[in-house]
Amino acid sequence: MKKYLIVLSAFILLAPAGAFSDSISFRVGYFFPSANSDLWDIEFENMDFAESSFQDSIFGFTYDYFLSNQLSISIGLDGYSQKKLGTYLDYVGDFVDDELFAFDYGAGSAVSHVFTVSMTPIQASLKIAPLGRRGSFIPYIGGGGSLILWTMRLQGDLIDFSDPVEFYDVVLETDVIGYPVLSVDARQENKIALGWHAFGGVMIPVGRRISIEGELKYTSASGDISEAFVGFDNLDLSGFQVTVGVNYWF
Repeated sequence: MKKYLIVLSAFILLAPAGAFSDSISFRVGYFFPSANSDLWDIEFENMDFAESSFQDSIFGFTYDYFLSNQLSISIGLDGYSQKKLGTYLDYVGDFVDDELFAFDYGAGSAVSHVFTVSMTPIQASLKIAPLGRRGSFIPYIGGGGSLILWTMRLQGDLIDFSDPVEFYDVVLETDVIGYPVLSVDARQENKIALGWHAFGGVMIPVGRRISIEGELKYTSASGDISEAFVGFDNLDLSGFQVTVGVNYWF
């Protein structure tokens, strides 16, 4: 819900500019995160969610100011947010001397945490319609720069694999290894990342001023998470999005 409120607020603030633009479009679609950084990798390796778990719907809009019949300047905004509860796949939690440890055997409690990522890209683009915008079929391509407002949060149980502890199991009559389970609330909130994007799509007029459109866009960006996760690479914020929308020409 938060991402839709951000998009709606931006639309209200920018709505007066519509009188001076050549077109405006509203769109809905789906975002497919690339998730190519070490924190993503660790989450997918150890938890019971997958990359597909973070695919989610998006909602956005774009203003286009036409410089010519083939060339326009676009300003767009989208919203994405996903929050998932994950449980460690191969470990269970058990208390030893009132401290919680994770073991790779036994019938202990689940060890889990919530992983949240949200992004609001604000993007400026040059859009080219090679055949112009007056036909019955209007393909276009474009690209430009992205300013992404983003937040990441990990809240719950975190297994500290860097600090193994050896115990003697009286039932198994052998030594076993346990890992401390930490209670964490690590977050990077209201951060800004810069990146780039490229897209292609098609518009099909259904009236004098209205067309429907379909678009595929790739956005590349990463965010610094060193405040919350020391020693980790930047969090990959890149991904593809597929959208459909309605375009109105002024």
